[in-house]
Amino acid sequence: MDMTTLSTPATRPPAGPPPGPTRASSGLRRDKRRWTGWGFVLPFMIVFAVMLVAPVVYAIYLSLFKEQLIGGNSFVGLANYAQALSDPNFWDSLGRVSLFLLVQVPIMLLIALAAALAIDSARLFFSPLFRISIFLPYAVPAVVAALMWGFIYGKRFGLVGNLEDGLGITLPDPLSQSWILLSIGNIVTWEFVGYNMLIFYAALRVISPDLYEAAELDGAGQFRIIRSIKLPAIRGALVIAAIFSVIGSFQLFNEPNILQTLAPNSISTYFTPNMYAYNLSFAGQQYNYSAAIAIIMGVLTAVVAYVVQLSGSRKDS
Repeated sequence: MDMTTLSTPATRPPAGPPPGPTRASSGLRRDKRRWTGWGFVLPFMIVFAVMLVAPVVYAIYLSLFKEQLIGGNSFVGLANYAQALSDPNFWDSLGRVSLFLLVQVPIMLLIALAAALAIDSARLFFSPLFRISIFLPYAVPAVVAALMWGFIYGKRFGLVGNLEDGLGITLPDPLSQSWILLSIGNIVTWEFVGYNMLIFYAALRVISPDLYEAAELDGAGQFRIIRSIKLPAIRGALVIAAIFSVIGSFQLFNEPNILQTLAPNSISTYFTPNMYAYNLSFAGQQYNYSAAIAIIMGVLTAVVAYVVQLSGSRKDS
């Protein structure tokens, strides 16, 4: 036997980590993870497409056509939009909701903010009862609230009429043409003060107690704490509430539409843009023109809401 053969060690594979996955298998895993994420999002995307995207696309499609006596439903391009921008009824309704927004929204947000600060101060007796009492009107459906307040406003059948008969005085008619917008603003404020109060109160509860302790050590009073700590801390909540209120003001429909039966001389068919579009579509059979008004109001609402959000973000920065 050859001694050189015995002394030569056997060859072994080099030590090291086991071979990793190939590029093909890692690519398959990435694809699987990507499609798994889409699987979770898919139900929402279907609902979003069916409930939001499809109606908007269909409304845009309708707004580009017009039903004519000769030729039937024909393509007219932007003619419906041009007609809406020159329609005095549309501008009248838009001016009315703009005035409603400029007056009612700040009043409602100030009342909600004052209520949230009062509850957060921990100096209010029976604060849980106070909180639920303010929030409870939000649970009342808008139709029920409009009917309830409509009968309260009535001078021949409601609380206002009973007060006039009992006290022998003459009160302003809340359902008259001069007071109807203020009466609707009172209903909307009564409905949504509690909702906005809850947003502000939730934002106040997450403020760090350390800030209050530091302010007390510096000798700051309650008004200084509100101005320097609480209001800056809830600025984001204020912007959110303002955006929701702007959208709700431009969408004003339920309250005037319900009160129209009680005050037909004060609330016209074009009292708000939404009422105008509704009556054009279901009473006047002008679906195409109604769709154009709806698209214009949707774009205008989005622009105003974006401006409010942008102004709030700039102040926050």
